[in-house]
Amino acid sequence: MKISLDWLRTLIPTDKPAVEIGKLLTGSGLEVEGIEELESVPGGLRGVVLGTVLTREKHPDADKLSLTTVDVGDGTPRQIVCGAPNVAAGQRVVVALDGAVLHPSQGEPFKIKKSKIRGAASEGMICAEDEIGLGTSHAGIMVLDTDLPNGTPAADYFGLGSDSVFEIGLTPNRADAASHYGVARELRALLRQPCHLPDVSKFHAPTEATQNIAVTIEDTEACPRYAGVLMENVQVGPSPEWLQRRLRSIGLSPINNVVDVTNFVLHELGQPLHAFDANQITGNQIRVKRAIAGEKFVTLDSAERPLKGEDLVIADANGAPMALAGVFGGKTSGVSNDTTRVFLESAYFQPAAVRKTSQTHQLKTDASFRFERGTDPNMVLPALKRAALLLQEVAGATVAAPIVDEYPNHIGHTPVRLRLPRVEKLVGQFIAPERIRQILTDLDILIAEENQDANGHAEWILSVPPHKVDVTREADVIEEILRIYGFDHVALRPHNSASFLASFVKPDPEILRQNISRLLSGIGFSEIITNSITNSAYFQKPGEKNEGLVPLLNFNSADLDVMRPTMLHSGLEVVRYNINRRQRDLKLYEFGKTYHRVADGQYQEKNQLVIYLTGNATAETWQQKSEKATYHQLAGAVQQVLAALGFGSPTSQPVQHPYLAGGLTLLAQNQPVAQLGAVSGAVLKQVDVTQPVWYAELDWDWLVKKYKNTLVARELPKFPEVRRDLSLVVDKTITFDQLQQIARRTEKKLLQSVNVFDVYEGENLGAGKKSYSVSFLLQDTTQTLTDQAIDSVMQRLIQQFEQQAGAVIRR
Repeated sequence: MKISLDWLRTLIPTDKPAVEIGKLLTGSGLEVEGIEELESVPGGLRGVVLGTVLTREKHPDADKLSLTTVDVGDGTPRQIVCGAPNVAAGQRVVVALDGAVLHPSQGEPFKIKKSKIRGAASEGMICAEDEIGLGTSHAGIMVLDTDLPNGTPAADYFGLGSDSVFEIGLTPNRADAASHYGVARELRALLRQPCHLPDVSKFHAPTEATQNIAVTIEDTEACPRYAGVLMENVQVGPSPEWLQRRLRSIGLSPINNVVDVTNFVLHELGQPLHAFDANQITGNQIRVKRAIAGEKFVTLDSAERPLKGEDLVIADANGAPMALAGVFGGKTSGVSNDTTRVFLESAYFQPAAVRKTSQTHQLKTDASFRFERGTDPNMVLPALKRAALLLQEVAGATVAAPIVDEYPNHIGHTPVRLRLPRVEKLVGQFIAPERIRQILTDLDILIAEENQDANGHAEWILSVPPHKVDVTREADVIEEILRIYGFDHVALRPHNSASFLASFVKPDPEILRQNISRLLSGIGFSEIITNSITNSAYFQKPGEKNEGLVPLLNFNSADLDVMRPTMLHSGLEVVRYNINRRQRDLKLYEFGKTYHRVADGQYQEKNQLVIYLTGNATAETWQQKSEKATYHQLAGAVQQVLAALGFGSPTSQPVQHPYLAGGLTLLAQNQPVAQLGAVSGAVLKQVDVTQPVWYAELDWDWLVKKYKNTLVARELPKFPEVRRDLSLVVDKTITFDQLQQIARRTEKKLLQSVNVFDVYEGENLGAGKKSYSVSFLLQDTTQTLTDQAIDSVMQRLIQQFEQQAGAVIRR
């Protein structure tokens, strides 16, 4: 949610800087995730001031240049070389000082520096309008008519304001803060400073009208309150600049003055509105009712949607739907350029009713976002009047009839009991009753009764207003008190304790995870976090059902409707996102869970570590050319992870993975712990990834369970190692891993390592044959190896290769 500080200050006057306000809001639970600075002119004309030309002389070495001295208000006149033909002594001008960065109307920004022009020193620049981004003319410098003193910032003269926009991560329980006024109410309590609603005292409606729109609420549970006002003489057109600027500041695009007003009021007061073309309301009647199951309705996006019987709709006298209540308008009843009569709707809809309709039709709007979480029924009329006044201002409209306000069942305040000793118990610190009273008053929570319990402790009966939708219990009230009191004001005791102490898990999975994260990050990988919810279409063909998937019952999007059975696809979406933005060389890893249905009503979660490698492994430099990422680089990273966890010598077998096109499965203690290889072309095409990707999947649960934090230190060998090589001709079906296992079974004491350094296939070997060139490192830690001992080991190895692998030794 975006909140404009400039807009906010119209509701709560404060001169506190944006950073300080951001800290206050974050501390109270409205987390400010970022602050963006908006400027009406790029750069905000920083370093640009008003000045007066004191003298003007011809440049001695250039016919078209002038030497001027300019007073910029600091007591030190500047010598400035100027090429404008209209510069003259006595002029008030705009001066860019040394260090200013200018953003011209065309071209790239540039920085003003002291320099010499044709041998004459120049300490700034006298500006034309296009050079500071205020116009397109370059005919001459700007000559001002002003009495403002020299040195006045040019931004002040031109009335160029800047704005700070907060990006607030609004949690679902804070519907009361889903607007500028909601945030202003929060600051009122934090700053102990009054805030106010926009003035609607000038709203006047006729007491009678020849024609009005009648409203009938047929489902008062789903729609407790519905109000509206008829506006005539509406002139639909572009909004004025101030209104467009307000909407753009929070990321909205202006549409027309009528729609812009409804959007403006929604973000100002938190009350969604809807504007109907009154001439399209058949029978001059609005019925708030449930839809007829199966009937068709064309929404504003021109999509025809079949309705369900549980959908709440705004219908005309004939029952024909004109809008999905609280969610989306209809195409035929919406405001167009030809609209002259508008019926403004302001209502309170029951959150569950809006939520069901929104999810059923996969429609998420600013209106449904607020209605789903709960709006304020008491804001219905103030918002309606505010919008009507704005339409009078920006669209020339007139109020044609009295306000229609159907409110059969009044929504009152919620009574909540608050025991003051309970506040101290939950907060962990005593808060004075007067401070509690003050906080509650600032939050619009009234103290209806003040009593004492049987033990003489203070007990208050509170009256919580409807806009505090999440405050229904004593604990909720105490949370509100603590938010405003400040978590930072709760002192830590010298000796904190808990009523229950559990033994720490050994090994600690979190520490183990951090260690592996540091290892992977240290070799150039970047950690990612992806969504655990994914698209079922990745895992099942049309018309078929994958029984192993874990579906979501109430999904918000058809693209996010199951829990992921593998982490591959969500990671490939990250790869695709980066490739589409020309970031093609990627080394990524992620810790996460996969979800599986193993039987009816039984589910399984698995922790995994996955690694992705794609593009170039090394960037091109003057020393070396770029190299494509290979399987061996991925395998090296996996081997480092396994070695760090104490599984340094895994065995391998061909991979059997539904999404990999070849690769290996690594085993430790005869348990598959890692699967790695190339992602199949079908999967890459499915996710729209346009380059090869290497992928590894590690069983993190098993690795953590079997991890032993034991470090064995050995003395460095005193005796040298010996290398011997063999060239073995074997069937093509024989893998190097098989040869390596034969060697390790044959010689367990002296054999330190086995490595293949060449593989050859050719006609001279015979059909179905290949040759491995293998090196063997032998070492005895107690003595120097003799030729006799070495030959004995090699003879036994040759014998076993011949017997178990059918190898022929090339001599």
